Amino acid sequence: MNTTLTLDKAGRIVLPKPVRDELQLSPGDALEVESSEEQIVLRPARGRGQMKKENGVWVYDSGEALSAETVQKTMRKVRDQRQRKALGHSD
Repeated sequence: MNTTLTLDKAGRIVLPKPVRDELQLSPGDALEVESSEEQIVLRPARGRGQMKKENGVWVYDSGEALSAETVQKTMRKVRDQRQRKALGHSD
């Protein structure tokens, strides 16, 4: 979508509803601003993580390493859930 936006006296702009809808933006969402030469780029300030498929499984890559404690807690939780399921307990 190409359109012309006008700054108000406070320097604000309003993003058209179709743009907000397409980018799933809601009131209070943050935007990153990048400017260079004669160009301004706005992008939703969301985590840098991305989904990618590894060995047929979708994996979330946050770009940051998990702590050993987080990995251990997650492994214990998954193992406990598998054990309960194997014993016929529902979660």
